[in-house]
Amino acid sequence: MKIQDARAAITGGASGLGHATARHLIAQGAHVALLDVQEEAGRAAAEALGPNAHFVRCDVTSEAAVNAAMAEAQQRLGGLNLLVNCAGIIGAGRVLGKHGPMSGEFFSKVVQVNLIGTFLCDKAAAALMQHNAPAEDGERGLLVHTSSVAAFEGQIGQAAYSATKAALAGMTLPMARELARFGIRCIAIAPGIFLTPMVETMSAELQASLASQIPFPHRLGKPEEFAQLVAAAFTIPMLNGETVRLDGAVRMQPQ
Repeated sequence: MKIQDARAAITGGASGLGHATARHLIAQGAHVALLDVQEEAGRAAAEALGPNAHFVRCDVTSEAAVNAAMAEAQQRLGGLNLLVNCAGIIGAGRVLGKHGPMSGEFFSKVVQVNLIGTFLCDKAAAALMQHNAPAEDGERGLLVHTSSVAAFEGQIGQAAYSATKAALAGMTLPMARELARFGIRCIAIAPGIFLTPMVETMSAELQASLASQIPFPHRLGKPEEFAQLVAAAFTIPMLNGETVRLDGAVRMQPQ
């Protein structure tokens, strides 16, 4: 599939990796719907990106809201052949913290947003993509999961977060296998330490400390690099069922 033909729904598109991906795709001629629960930020982001960007409010924890948002995105874009799942929460906290054990409600919330939210978006998008006219190689669409290096080297305090990111990596291959008959691919990207809005709030000293852990390049990842990998994946039909680490060869330590 050609990037200028992309009709992309991006969850968490108002900021961070999602917004960077929207900006990169639009610069190459794609049309994008920013799906986000942050209505004011989402509308402002879409307006700044120009006429090829549209904002659609979406709470990924609600199945009905996801189904409606995906249908609206398809209608406003004139099609849907790319879903990039960037909506998520950090969910940091120790299982046995200084204020007592982690609550099941907290753990469940992280699972609901990061894992179940991605699943709801996947199935809603795939249900629409299956009816697309096939492109070269019979392709009809691509689903992208945002996993994390925490899926493989989760740190202390990341039990909930790592569980969801590992699950997203684990869901990728079976989903790719099942949707193959429709010509729909599924991949996951596992970023390392990236300069996202959360990291930008940290002190310069802490940012430098994080960057020092990365073998090469010796810096934090740029959201644009995540976006570039999404765009490349869209154009490479053989890239399917795989989780790709995007981490500068970093391997996270226990804390």
